[in-house]
This record gives sequence, structure tokens and C-alpha cells, in this order.
Amino acid sequence: MTTKHSTILLVCALAAGCTSTYQQRPTIASESSLISGKRVVIATPENGSYGSERYSSSGASTASAVQAAFARHTSDLVVSTECRNIACLREKHPDGFYFVVPLILHWEDRATEWSGKKDRIEIKISIYGATGDQEIAGTLIGGKSKWATFGGDHPQDLLPEPIQTYVETLY
Repeated sequence: MTTKHSTILLVCALAAGCTSTYQQRPTIASESSLISGKRVVIATPENGSYGSERYSSSGASTASAVQAAFARHTSDLVVSTECRNIACLREKHPDGFYFVVPLILHWEDRATEWSGKKDRIEIKISIYGATGDQEIAGTLIGGKSKWATFGGDHPQDLLPEPIQTYVETLY
């Protein structure tokens, strides 16, 4: 192998480590588009954990990323810090048109820059209609950080892009 080929392979390998990766798998496919401008009420999930480590503010970060994604489609948004599930949202916010319940399934913050282990998240998002009786859309979103983080990335940095992409498919 020539030096030129070795250099090209090295550059490609480094570039592959410079991007985060995401997966999205619908759990319930939306049968129709959501209506722009309608009130969206978002639950704040329990903080995520990995092993015995609990990550404070991870629930608030997740709710904030969901709020930012829906903000492109409505200005009538409520983030309920006291609610974690649909029953609570229906009780505390009966005026909602769409109810969104995020759930943190996995939250792993690693020192990627020296360990080589990537940050990881897995989030489930369930969307309910105005009655809150039936889930009308849902997805599982997973993400892994880039390998070359230079010490600045955290799991919450993996949230905006895949959540925004998913919400765009709903409208």
C-alpha cells in the first residue's frame, strides 16, 4: 500500500469518528399529519441513568429538546415539569390538543476523548391526541456521540437533531 493510499484511509477513518450517529424506529406510525398551531403539552421525563449514575437535568434537557422541535410548528407550547406520564398530563392540562410524553431509556455520559467509549442515548417519544386515550404516533430514537469529541460533547448534545428530524415527519 502506498503512502498516498494510507493517508486517504487515515483521513476517512478520522472523518468517520467526527460525526454522531442516530437511529430512529417508529413504534406507532402517524396515520395523518399533526395540525400546525395547536397546543402541545410536553411531559418532563425522569432523569436518565447508566448503572448507578443518575444524570441530573437530563429529563429537563430532553423536554427542552422536544419543545424546541415542536416550536417550529406552534407557539402554543407547555412543558409540564410536574408530569411524567399521560395520566398526569390529561389531569393537569386538560386543554391540550397534543400530548407528548418523552421517556429516557438510556443515558450514558462517557469521557469519550480519553476512553474511546461514546456517549449514548435512547429516548422513546409517545404522542397522544386531544383525548389522551390513544397514542397517535411514537418513535424510539438512539444516538451515539462522535469519537473525536475533544471533551465538549454530552448526551444532551445528541438530542436536538434526531428529535427535530422526527417532529418534521409529523407535520
